[in-house]
This record gives sequence, C-alpha cells and structure tokens, in this order.
Amino acid sequence: MATRKAFTDSDTADEAVRTTCDDASVCKRFATSKGYWKDPYIQYFVRQTGERKAPEINRGNYLPSSSPPLLTGYYARVRGVSHLLDAFLRQMACNCQVINLGAGLDTTFWRLKDENLLPKKYFEVDFPMIVARKIHNIKTKPPLSKPIVETHSTDALLIDGHSLDSDRYCIIGADLRDLPGLEEKLKAFQLKPELPTLLVSECVLVYMTPEQSATLARWAANTFPTAMFINYEQVNMADRFGQVMIENLQRRQCNLAGVEVCRSLDSQKDRFLTTGWERADALDMMAVYSALPQDDVARIEQLEFLDERELLQQLLQHYSICWATKDQLKLGEGFKIHWSCRERGGQLDRIKLNSTFLIWGHTLRHTQALLP
Repeated sequence: MATRKAFTDSDTADEAVRTTCDDASVCKRFATSKGYWKDPYIQYFVRQTGERKAPEINRGNYLPSSSPPLLTGYYARVRGVSHLLDAFLRQMACNCQVINLGAGLDTTFWRLKDENLLPKKYFEVDFPMIVARKIHNIKTKPPLSKPIVETHSTDALLIDGHSLDSDRYCIIGADLRDLPGLEEKLKAFQLKPELPTLLVSECVLVYMTPEQSATLARWAANTFPTAMFINYEQVNMADRFGQVMIENLQRRQCNLAGVEVCRSLDSQKDRFLTTGWERADALDMMAVYSALPQDDVARIEQLEFLDERELLQQLLQHYSICWATKDQLKLGEGFKIHWSCRERGGQLDRIKLNSTFLIWGHTLRHTQALLP
C-alpha cells in the first residue's frame, strides 16, 4: 500500500499563496462589475460576488484589520502595469514575447487579442493546481477558447492537465523556485531567448525568499539579451502600516518570505541592479495613481463615495511598480513612457508631478514641484 506524503509547513504556505489567486480574482470581478475598468473575460473565471468592498479596496489594495485576504489588483494596479506592458509591445511592434510569472486567472492575453497588441507569444506560469483550473475554464467556455483557436495555425491544440500550448498563447504549470524545471518547460513550448522579452510579476516575488527571487531575476537577465521586467508588489513594509499587513497575512498562514526586499523603492530596485539588469526604476502606487489620465481617474472617483482619502494614500504608498531593463541589441533607443500627473485638491494634491521615463535610453527625469 502506497504511503501518503506528509503535509509540511511548506505545503501549507504554498496553499495559502494559491488562495491569494482566488482573493485577487474575486476582487477584480467585483471592481469590474462596478465599472472601474472593463474586462469582459473575468466573468468566465470568477462567479459574481455580492460582497461589497470599500472604495479604497477597488482603487488600490486594502488589507482590513479583521483577518481578510490580501486584496490586490484593482484600478491603480491594472492601469499602471498595463501602461508599461502596452508601451513595450508598441515599441517592439509586437515582435516580442511576454512571460507572466504567477499569472493566476489573469485575462491580459484576451485583452491584447481584442486590442491587436498580441506579442509573438504570450506565456503564463503558475502553480500546476491553478493552471489546471484555468485550462478547465478555457476548455469549457467558448469565449475563452475561441480567441486562442483563432490565433492558432492548426486544428489541434497541445493540451493536458497542467499545460496548454498554441501558436500565440501558452500556459505552464511550474514552480518559479525550480528554475531548471521552469526553463525546460519554457523551451519545450518554443520560448525564444533572442526575442525582446517582457517579464511580469504581480505580488509573486514577495512570496519567495530574497535569494530565490534574486536567482529568478538573475536567470532572466542572463537568458534574455533584450528584456524588461515589471514587478508589482508591496513596499515600505517596515513601518507600522506595513507590519499590520504582514500580521494579517500571517494569521492566514500566508508568509511574506521576501518582505525584506520590500523595505523601500531602493531595495526593490537593488534586487535587479545586483542581478545583471542595466537599469531599474520604481514608483509607489500613490505616484502612479496621481499620474493616471485625469478624466478616467475623475470618472472612477464618482463611482463610489470615498471619505477616507488619507487611508487611500497610506494604501497606495505601500505598493509599488518596479521595472528593470537591459537592451544589449539597442532596439529601444528613445523608448519613452509619459506619465503626466494631475493636480488634485487636499493634502494629496499639493504635489504636482511631471514624469518622463526614458526606459530604453537609460534616463529618468522625475521632477516634483510643490504647489503654492
């Protein structure tokens, strides 16, 4: 009789991390149902929930005090990450590949297909259990499967319980801590290291030890001569607000193994600068939120009454986007991303930001002028 493998503390921690996929997806579904942004595909992965989230949750990331899940995604995150991702694709004229690390139930592939922004190939990687669920939904929901078939040149897709491969879209079940296994699977599904490559991770590296995430970042830098890495996760976690976030997650047996790297924007950048990346920049989500298009921000601020603006500021100051680049082939000279920030009333609005990011030219100009 076969013996069952003992259930370890590591298994418990991994299960808690997998649960955050459901938490984030449910909250994205709720936010889109309220009109924060459009996503016609999230409904095929997540059932509608009647639970009401506070406006601060939908606009940023909120960890309530009563042992709730870490709620991620939402307007500032989605708009900020999409801004960088879309700019990369346009600069490369889509002659590139994207690897979404810890993709969960993300729907970016379908959005890019609708907007004619698909790269040569879009890869997703996550725990095999999550990948199996996503593949099941794709197989059983025609609105999800049809766009994949439409971009595939043959009648049959390569699909099994833990992977799906087509000409333009691939899902792989793998552990990011097992780099030899990950690399083997990516190569088996036609990863092309010579192509310009964008890697995206959202609240993923923080669940790895600093050594593990550094190894992953170094592997990416060594593998892809021309690449960009976008990382969204916590920052400023050494203060009291950050400690409360950590304690709430620990109550759910969810350990932020890499929280040491989340001390500051500088520590976020250093992870990449010490592992082979040529340039790294970072902004907290308060700066990103302030830089988003004024008309759309005004629209979403009318959706729900927000009376805790100071809390919103705290929330957004504890998440960040860090992006690192290397461009051995010099394909992207002059690649610019403009984030022009708006003026707003009240304490948050005393700062006027005008930022220009020359990512591939390795220049950053970020000015701040206090309003009178």
